[in-house]
Formats: sequence, structure tokens, C-alpha cells
Amino acid sequence: MDQERQQLIEILSSVRPDVDFDQEDALIDDEILSSFDIIAMVSEINVQYGIEIQVDDLLPENFNSVDAILQLIERMENE
Repeated sequence: MDQERQQLIEILSSVRPDVDFDQEDALIDDEILSSFDIIAMVSEINVQYGIEIQVDDLLPENFNSVDAILQLIERMENE
């Protein structure tokens, strides 16, 4: 498994250890994550990756899966 993906899964699991982030691909659509979970995850991601995820980026499609979140992080790092 890709090291960056594994690091993100560890961050997400620190917020919601009961979720199998490696397998889920509808975290928002299936209502697995609450808005509070997203806020906590965004806070951790911002600190760990040194980025600032904006309110405009808090869209379901950006948080439905680990791969979607990684794409968001990569986009933010390249801005």
C-alpha cells in the first residue's frame, strides 16, 4: 500500500477508529462520517500536511473515500 495513503488512513482512523477507511468509498453518501468527523479530520489533515482546506472544498465528493481525500490534499499542495 502506498505510504501516503497509509499515513492518511492512520490520520483518519485517529478520528474514527471504527471505520475501515481502506475499504469504504461512500463515507459521506452512506452517512458513515458526520460533519463533526469531517471537521476533526480536516483539522488533522491541515496540521499533518501543512495545508489549509477551505470551506469551498468541504464537498461530499472530496471526502467519500481515502483516494478522494488524497486527491484533495495533492491539489491543495500544488496551489
